[in-house]
Amino acid sequence: MIEDLTKPEVIDEIRKAAGPSFDVVLSDLAPNVSGVWEIDHARQIELARCAVRVGGVMLRASGNMLVKVFQGSEVKEFQDYMRSLFHEFRIVKPPASRAESAEVYFLGLGFVGERTE
Repeated sequence: MIEDLTKPEVIDEIRKAAGPSFDVVLSDLAPNVSGVWEIDHARQIELARCAVRVGGVMLRASGNMLVKVFQGSEVKEFQDYMRSLFHEFRIVKPPASRAESAEVYFLGLGFVGERTE
């Protein structure tokens, strides 16, 4: 299944294909990079926000979520937002990720945010 997470109706499509709720939502989304870091970072954070929007609707209480983010000017605000939705929050950089890469993952454990739908 390939869908566009930026479209509001995507949640209905996910439910049709996979069911009403999940224990885990994993987002490894990244935009097509333009080479202009500020634009690429903003696009990636917007995709991460879309993933969390879907997670806020699809996660069961106490569910977990892993979201890829690119480090940059918007990451702190997004970190605070995601931290507010989970009992525990961690920043993870897998060993397979290059040290110079701006890519990290935000891990939310124990969803406590209100379901948004």
